[in-house]
Amino acid sequence: MQTAEHETRPTIAEERFEVPARDGYPIRGGIWQGNGGPVVVIHAATAVRARYYARFAAWLAGQGATVLTFDYRGIGESRSIPLRHLPAGWIDWGILDAEAVLAYAAGRWPDRALCAVGHSIGGFALGLAESAARLERVVTVGAQFAYWRDFAADQRRGMYLKWHLFMPAVTRVLGYFPGARLGWLEDVPRGVVRDWSGMGPRFEHSVVSALDPVALALRHGTTRARLLAIGLTDDPFCTEAAAERLLGYYTGAERTHWRIAPADIGVPEIGHFAFFHNRFEGNLWPLAADWLLKGRLAEDAPGRIVPRPAHP
Repeated sequence: MQTAEHETRPTIAEERFEVPARDGYPIRGGIWQGNGGPVVVIHAATAVRARYYARFAAWLAGQGATVLTFDYRGIGESRSIPLRHLPAGWIDWGILDAEAVLAYAAGRWPDRALCAVGHSIGGFALGLAESAARLERVVTVGAQFAYWRDFAADQRRGMYLKWHLFMPAVTRVLGYFPGARLGWLEDVPRGVVRDWSGMGPRFEHSVVSALDPVALALRHGTTRARLLAIGLTDDPFCTEAAAERLLGYYTGAERTHWRIAPADIGVPEIGHFAFFHNRFEGNLWPLAADWLLKGRLAEDAPGRIVPRPAHP
């Protein structure tokens, strides 16, 4: 199973910020200042610290964008209380945490285009935020919400045993998942484990939320952005079916589903995490930059478009 490898000599953000979520929980992150381009908020994958995206953020700032990264509650710099006392789930990460940062960015730079990047669950969480309605352009990478039947067929059994049986079993004993101790990314709040391990084909019927399931399902539809969903053909989480399942919720967005095979850029593998490794600065990162800064893909962009149904 692939993991997010933290690269050496991490880039340091030019500025740190802290904003309170609606319930008062402090959300912390970093800012890389660009020169007059859009403001881009990066939404991390589950159990991945914001610092993982630092090199990509610094590079994107060099293209002109102002870039914000942040940790969800319970992760990295936003881990303020013992995880045993934090029941947060994926819905909290979106409705509360992503919303706090998107609203902060929109308020601080009101005259700049607001854009977003979402990696894995980040592409799901950002669509739950009310301020997602302000987004003009979005790039997601490997975005899905972990419905196990969508996992790659040749790895599905092992992934189910690891993420949907072992992980919740350990969490029930400890009150959180000790991912860092086990070498499985970061520690994770029990609510996130509950959502991940119990996910069905419709997320609104699988998560715990005070919102009515119908209202919850409609949240992504308020996003009116031009959305580029990038999927990697060797990513066992984000198969075509998994990506399409999430895209089906973004009914108000102009959606483009783009698939890239490692062979398209002459490498043996990319997988679920490696898009943000700086070794792909020359061939994958420009895809995101072109979309976020110019609203288009280059004519010679590697990969292929996935035809989407005529109706949402």
